[in-house]
Amino acid sequence: MTEPPLPSEQNAGAARLLGPNEVRDLAERFGVSPTKKLGQNFVIDPNTVRKIVRLAGVEAGDRVIEIGPGLGSLTLGLTEAGADVTAIEIDRRLAVELLNTARQMQPEVFAGAAAPRLRVIHTDALELSAEMLGAAPAPPEVLVANLPYNVSVPILMHLLELVPGLRRGLVMVQAEVGYRIAAGPGSKEYGAPSAKAAWYGEWRIAGTVSRRIFWPVPGVDSVLVGYERFAEPRGDEGERGRTFELVNAAFAQRRKMLRQALQPVLGPLDVAVETIEAAGVAPTARAEQLRIDEFLAIARVHLGRSGVR
Repeated sequence: MTEPPLPSEQNAGAARLLGPNEVRDLAERFGVSPTKKLGQNFVIDPNTVRKIVRLAGVEAGDRVIEIGPGLGSLTLGLTEAGADVTAIEIDRRLAVELLNTARQMQPEVFAGAAAPRLRVIHTDALELSAEMLGAAPAPPEVLVANLPYNVSVPILMHLLELVPGLRRGLVMVQAEVGYRIAAGPGSKEYGAPSAKAAWYGEWRIAGTVSRRIFWPVPGVDSVLVGYERFAEPRGDEGERGRTFELVNAAFAQRRKMLRQALQPVLGPLDVAVETIEAAGVAPTARAEQLRIDEFLAIARVHLGRSGVR
């Protein structure tokens, strides 16, 4: 049975965004062949781009950070909505050409703008620093990105720590990873990424994405994961660091009880048991049963007893 054409192939109103032909033409012009190493799967459907922008709640004047803009498919959706975008691109060729593509595709958006609507930083997202972002008039407040599948969780954790002003976001990731990020205690998907993500805010699965909207077509399904950051942080940086140490230790030996799994951080068995109990947590519990605030409670007891912050 022949599959129907992509929605963008029927959508005459998608000229301001990149469709399949434009994506392939740009890739050929720039000499770009998508690579698994860089996690490059380019979005070719304008309708999906607009869906992502809508679900992310992007409005005119929002300061958005985008990771891995590639040829600019999602970038153009964000600027079309009136956002000011800081794009982080690891591929030098794409970083150089992105602003030119935006100006050509959306001249009415960029012509006569009082301030740059699009800023491109050429770097690995995992090496992005506060200094690199510091030249912007104001820090980003919204994250919207099609994250490279091979490093999506490390990038997400790095950004959440680096940019405390990110108040909400929507990311497209591999389905398995997305469900793991949004999972709660007690579910089979719950793991270290789930617990660490919960430190920062509330997470949800916001939608699914067809493989057919990518070029090349990936071998995995994708989901959209949204989050809202807490108005107040759960704890200070010292507490976050120790809590994440506990999370890592607990899930590294998730089949073991906490009294055994947490010894690398808490110390000998008797000390570990005493610390865990003082936090109001059962030493016989296992990692997948604990909420992030319970890991934090253990961290606070341990930090208080060690006298280190």
